[in-house]
Amino acid sequence: MRHDASCFYCVKDQRLADLMIEVAPLGVSTLFLFREQSYYGRCIVAFRDHARELFELTPDELGVYARDLARAACAVQRAVSPDKINYGAFADKQGHLHVHLVPKVKDGLSWGGMFDMMPDPKQLLSAGEYDELVKKLRAGLAP
Repeated sequence: MRHDASCFYCVKDQRLADLMIEVAPLGVSTLFLFREQSYYGRCIVAFRDHARELFELTPDELGVYARDLARAACAVQRAVSPDKINYGAFADKQGHLHVHLVPKVKDGLSWGGMFDMMPDPKQLLSAGEYDELVKKLRAGLAP
């Protein structure tokens, strides 16, 4: 197992908890709900081991990770019914392989353009709203 003691995805410390909520383990990754919800249902699929680039994965890991991404995107679609899901793999500052799943709605925030990584002002939910969304995402993961 590849691990980086300075990486919050590997360590799963308060830095991670401040940004996201764990939804479910997947094949070789973990689905997280991003706390900032300007794009309702925004999630992250983070590779479980520490890798920086897709080409660092074995062929088997890459295949399973792609299936994890598709399964997670399907769960987002089922949970929040967006018009489109955008996929973003940005890791300049956080060098751990992860992909943002960003639900978009026609004529909504950033429709037709690049999504904003950290919109201002932040859209945060109540604890109950997070719980309900996590529940919908987990139900959406079912085959």
